[in-house]
Amino acid sequence: MSTAQHRIGSGFGARSTTKDVLDGIDLSGKLALVTGGYSGLGLETTRALTEAGARVVVPARRRAAAEAALSGLDQVEVDELDLGDLASVRAFAERFLASGRSLDLVINNAAVMACPETRVGPGWEAQFATNHLGHFALVNHLWPAIEPGGARVVSVSSAGHHRSPIRWDDPHWEQGYDKWEAYGQAKTANVLFAVHLDRLGRDRGVRAFSLHPGGILTPLQRHLSREEMVERGWIDETGALVDPDAFKTPEQGAATQVWAATSPQLAGMGGVYCEDCDIAEPAPADGGRGGVKAWATDPEQAARLWALSAELTGINAFASRA
Repeated sequence: MSTAQHRIGSGFGARSTTKDVLDGIDLSGKLALVTGGYSGLGLETTRALTEAGARVVVPARRRAAAEAALSGLDQVEVDELDLGDLASVRAFAERFLASGRSLDLVINNAAVMACPETRVGPGWEAQFATNHLGHFALVNHLWPAIEPGGARVVSVSSAGHHRSPIRWDDPHWEQGYDKWEAYGQAKTANVLFAVHLDRLGRDRGVRAFSLHPGGILTPLQRHLSREEMVERGWIDETGALVDPDAFKTPEQGAATQVWAATSPQLAGMGGVYCEDCDIAEPAPADGGRGGVKAWATDPEQAARLWALSAELTGINAFASRA
């Protein structure tokens, strides 16, 4: 199968920052939405977009915490949203649509990682539900407001997608829960979501991208104990990084999602997975690091996941053509 997954020589790399990729880009008059845009990479993304002139809507499960974290930034507004609660997703979308505004950028950044087995909604596994289904419902509810002829939807995935394809026989991990494989499935879903949304939206001029931000220590690791992070070789017994060069700064980590959302280098493109501020190559056949797994970019798998997600969430903005 041919693939568009090849580097384009963007001129950026793993150590590029949000300032680097936004140099010379004016986002004045643009409206962006960044889920989880008040913590970790989301906060850096919000800061970068506002500094480039955009106004940013930050829907947050912890509204007070979001308002405190964003208090020093202009051009930011906070609203309530719990991605694990479809009623909350629908209510947020209805409030936004009632404002009559259009969205130029949507960055699905919020996520949970490697959490203990947790059930939300009608018994859904929390990582799949929050990282994928909540964002799926959000974008479909907001579709009437996503600006045709130039809007971009960015799905923040992870190299963690290498851990698992979609488990079609048990997507909610009702048997044998493994927190890391469950995270992997959710991150594969993020990539497949972008693949199919791009196919559905491109005729309207709306393009979708997914990405791996890189290794960054942020509040995303809140479910991991110090012992686990020591065992994985990230930190030592004192909490210090074992190899500082192995991790990006938050400004570097947020750069790829900002690049995917704004770069003119991606004009006319979409449906691809990015890393280090460029389009990623296919993952090595020998199981090596980097790149994107074929199971995450397969258009048939993407269409199948879209249909399953629409069935589970009860929302599909493209019901007549998905």
